[in-house]
Amino acid sequence: QVQLVESGGGSVQPGGSLRLSCAASGVGYTYYCMGWYRQAPGEERKGVAYIANYESTTYAEAVKGRFIISQDSAKNTLYLQMNSLKPGDTAVYYCAARSRSRWAGCTDVAGTTYTDWGQGTQVVVSS
Repeated sequence: QVQLVESGGGSVQPGGSLRLSCAASGVGYTYYCMGWYRQAPGEERKGVAYIANYESTTYAEAVKGRFIISQDSAKNTLYLQMNSLKPGDTAVYYCAARSRSRWAGCTDVAGTTYTDWGQGTQVVVSS
């Protein structure tokens, strides 16, 4: 079965950086989407960034220019480089995966179409 394990969360000051990792196993989709989602206290989970098997990426407006999603196929690992962190970025971050049809996009703000989820890693941004 699919297993996604996030790591790299922690506490940083505003303006700092973190790189989250998601180790994936059992994902046998030929065409796939992977994404990073976050859930802040008292809020619903929302998509942050998405990447397709062919490397196409999309980002939520709130993180454009600050976060970079990438993947290392050889290591079966998904990354989220987070720069210029703000207090509003404080949340539990989850990685997710799903299959996709060819040419389809990966954006799904609510994550309804994503079928595989990790347990999350917490990011706290405060002074």
